[in-house]
Amino acid sequence: MNTIDKVIYTARTHTTGGSDGNVRSDDGRLLLQLSPPEVPGIGTNPWQLLGAGWSACFLGALGHFAKLRDLALPEDAAIDAEVDLCAATGGFVVQARLRVTLPGIDLETARALVNAAHAASPYSKATNGNIAVSIDLA
Repeated sequence: MNTIDKVIYTARTHTTGGSDGNVRSDDGRLLLQLSPPEVPGIGTNPWQLLGAGWSACFLGALGHFAKLRDLALPEDAAIDAEVDLCAATGGFVVQARLRVTLPGIDLETARALVNAAHAASPYSKATNGNIAVSIDLA
């Protein structure tokens, strides 16, 4: 576990109703209806939120490491995330795949940026060794 020097930000959310309820942030910037996966209708679910949060964080980390190399991420840089909810012995687990698209950046540089981002991303650190993860370049 890393030693914490300073808390930079604290996200505060309030959830009611479980996977069929609502979630909102204390600052009002997030207000979502939740619904179980595979159920028609509106609402998102915790697995979509994990994919959205992780991919956004990862893209930010890619931008940081690109800047350290005096590179700019292309405007159309993107990450497609897939998060599986799986039945397993003793309950449920998730596994995830990130597919990174960095148009115009050579494969070697792109791989170096992905490796650096994966080592630094708080989401990657939180899941490291806890769930199956694959990260590919498109």
